[in-house]
Amino acid sequence: MDAYHPETTERDETLPATREPADPAPRDWWRDAVIYQVYVRSFADSDGDGVGDLNGIRARLPHLRGLGVDALWLTPFYASPQADGGYDVADYRAVDPLFGALADAEALLDEAHRLGLRVIVDIVPNHTSDRHAWFRAALAGDEAARARYHFRPGKGPDGALPPNDWESVFGGPAWTRPPGQDDWYLHLFAPEQPDLNWENPEVHAEFEAILRFWLTLGGRGVDGFRIDVAHGMVKAPGLPDIGRREQARMIGAQELPFFDQDGVHAIHRGWRRLLESYGPDRIGVAEAWAPTTGRLALYVRPDELHQAFNFHFLRCPWDADAMREVIEESMAATTSVGAPTTWVLSNHDVVRHRTRLGSLERARAAALLLLALPGSVYLYQGEELGLPEVTALPDEVRQDPAFHRDTADGTTGQDGLRDGCRVPIPWERDGSSYGFGPGGSWLPQPEDWGELSVEAQTGDPDSTLELYRAALRLRRTCRTRGTAAGETLTWLPAPAGVLALARPGGLVCVLNTRDEPVEIPSPGHPLLASAPATTNGETARVAANSCVWWKANRSDRRDNASHA
Repeated sequence: MDAYHPETTERDETLPATREPADPAPRDWWRDAVIYQVYVRSFADSDGDGVGDLNGIRARLPHLRGLGVDALWLTPFYASPQADGGYDVADYRAVDPLFGALADAEALLDEAHRLGLRVIVDIVPNHTSDRHAWFRAALAGDEAARARYHFRPGKGPDGALPPNDWESVFGGPAWTRPPGQDDWYLHLFAPEQPDLNWENPEVHAEFEAILRFWLTLGGRGVDGFRIDVAHGMVKAPGLPDIGRREQARMIGAQELPFFDQDGVHAIHRGWRRLLESYGPDRIGVAEAWAPTTGRLALYVRPDELHQAFNFHFLRCPWDADAMREVIEESMAATTSVGAPTTWVLSNHDVVRHRTRLGSLERARAAALLLLALPGSVYLYQGEELGLPEVTALPDEVRQDPAFHRDTADGTTGQDGLRDGCRVPIPWERDGSSYGFGPGGSWLPQPEDWGELSVEAQTGDPDSTLELYRAALRLRRTCRTRGTAAGETLTWLPAPAGVLALARPGGLVCVLNTRDEPVEIPSPGHPLLASAPATTNGETARVAANSCVWWKANRSDRRDNASHA
């Protein structure tokens, strides 16, 4: 069996060989879309300053079209002092000169749309930069501007203690008292990122205007927004103490007075109405950390956002039972509100899944499982190359604010290692930045980066890049779109440590999480595998830590299967 390429010599009406041309603006394209995250600073550099930019992305769009994705999501490229990689926005309507100009954003949108790719941009509504005009006015004593943020008097003698015990996600107190000021201001992230007060109607009005600006930019505008910290825009009344330390470890696991408050849903309902006023195909995607899948599902009710990232799946260990449980819980929660489930393994805030799961073999297998599930998939740039986390970065080159806060004051925030997944990706075997740009790169790339490049892997049937390309081609021909009534998969009998699932249309996916190969009854005709697999017609041998896709024979449809 060819373990890496779809079989094309045998045709079956259950798996159509071609895909009908897509409606140019289908209402529900996002329900099963593959969306590729571009971390702008690290994707492609056009001007040689060592930092990725919009023109660099535009030049590399053919890679994304050839990979087979439906859309790209761009991390913030707005005017920013870059205290947190652009998630500290000083002007939401301007492009930072580091990344280009507004005309470059228009050109990128036009070219992406010409190639049939949609574009989703990040919006950062929980906080601004401390260099934003509003916050500067607030520090200067403008009472209307101060009301747009959370300023509070401190506790203790002369107000010298923070107003409450909230901690920053990046470590240390979530409050800062500016020099010469009596009050403290809230920042759930870095001190350079003051939180906005969403109880203030002026904040609502300003962000509605910002969304409209990007929805109408150029000929068509953007196709949607990924909403950063969508769970954090509303705080509990009175800003009550939590009474515990190491609060960052509680995010997404326990209730917190500054995250996942019920009031955020009114905001998202308003944004859904705004998006729909521009057509049925503009979407909102929530970055929402919620303690349960049920709470997460609230963000994607029919009158709220279209998608929400499924971090419960991302956090899942390499264990078949745990994976099945997360898949079932995730699908049950989202289908209960008529929404698609989203699946993601890596992003710009977590250790790359090749390193997190322990090996390239597991990463490749996890990717095939991911792409076989019903719903929408998010890929993080470089995962199609099998890039590992870069763990050997010197302290002096790191730019993650969490890292510097941890080392400076000894407090516990995030792990401070986000730079390792943000190292610029390699395009070519050689050169000062492996094709990233004509100069160097803002974070140093490993010496073996060239052999993981797009150039080195293209055409190699054993490469991770070609595995992704083949999987995305097959996914287009095999996929059956989840409906508003619910997405479906069928669990098939499997040995311990093995997951086997079937999708309508005849696709069967078998994942072996064990460290030794397993033999199973042959599910049908092999299509694609993350590692060599063999079949003799009656039985199949699935390699250790691998995943195989099959085209099920009609006689193999099982009556005793369980459904999710």
